[in-house]
Amino acid sequence: MKKLPEPREVETVMARITGKVQGVGFRAAAVRQAHALAVTGWVRNNADGSVEVLLQGSHDRIDRMLSWLLVGPPAARVANVESSDIVTERHFDRFEQI
Repeated sequence: MKKLPEPREVETVMARITGKVQGVGFRAAAVRQAHALAVTGWVRNNADGSVEVLLQGSHDRIDRMLSWLLVGPPAARVANVESSDIVTERHFDRFEQI
């Protein structure tokens, strides 16, 4: 008899990044970084000049992505990253720019 695989621990985190984060390739770089870390979710610009991301994955991968968001791509000047855990039934299968 086959043993069932262990359930995956998946976290979902919403983050808002402020500073000089629009017009500097932040979203495209975030997509590349998320793909490299195997994090799913999305990234988008907000009307107030901030960038918002929804991240889904293991605790370690989310933590590494949040660390990257604190710096962003070379042209960005991140002032602050606010993040919070959220509860959702939805599971994303990729990370994309919306």
